Amino acid sequence: MRHLSLCSKENSNWTGVKGMTDETPAAEHGAPQPASIHHLFRNGSITAVSVLAGFSLSFLSRWAGTPGEWHAADLIAVTLIVIGSGLQIWALASMLFVSSLIAEKYTRAIRVFLVGLVTVALGIAAAILADIVGLGPSVLGG
Repeated sequence: MRHLSLCSKENSNWTGVKGMTDETPAAEHGAPQPASIHHLFRNGSITAVSVLAGFSLSFLSRWAGTPGEWHAADLIAVTLIVIGSGLQIWALASMLFVSSLIAEKYTRAIRVFLVGLVTVALGIAAAILADIVGLGPSVLGG
């Protein structure tokens, strides 16, 4: 399967004149090409990351919209959820760049996303635990 390059001289040959393309492989130019991922794989990852980030933001929005007083236990849980959601959004934003097709940058974005996902899960677990233990009236607002 052939990959299209956004900056390839081959793609800029709109006149159809032969000899104006650079057909020398990158290895012969002396610049090693970094490992890359397939764009369809990245697109699937973007979909999964955006859906899970949306769930995190939806949970936070519903929780913030419930009436009642906030307590110290709420602040611990909501801080974790906000930080985790922020990391998920950062990972999503970094995956939208074309440079995320480079395997190293893609892997970094996925790791940041997973840290954000675990942080949100810890925040939700803290809220549930605080509700079970009784550190404030109905922390989850339910």
